[in-house]
Amino acid sequence: MSKPDVEQFLRLGYLEETVDFGKQNLVYAIEKYNEPKLCACFEQNKITLFMPEHMAISWQAPESVGFSGYYHKLYLLIEKDFQCLDNVAEDQTDNYPNPALVC
Repeated sequence: MSKPDVEQFLRLGYLEETVDFGKQNLVYAIEKYNEPKLCACFEQNKITLFMPEHMAISWQAPESVGFSGYYHKLYLLIEKDFQCLDNVAEDQTDNYPNPALVC
């Protein structure tokens, strides 16, 4: 997730985006909740990843990259977006500085 996305999620406890698949949309969201582990659900073309409050709090630290875990047979992963080390055409100004560039 980009810096503005992470900041908005941490402030509001919820963030969602939509992908247009032509005849229908896929909505994906992240939401804080009060359980100990990551979990997810898929309902009505919407994937929601639920992040425990304690993870969201620790995600504020600059060195905290992300979290992963299994929920039933699903492998869940949520990470901060870092700037690429090679040249890419996409705008990366909202991404976190790549730790590989830190001296």
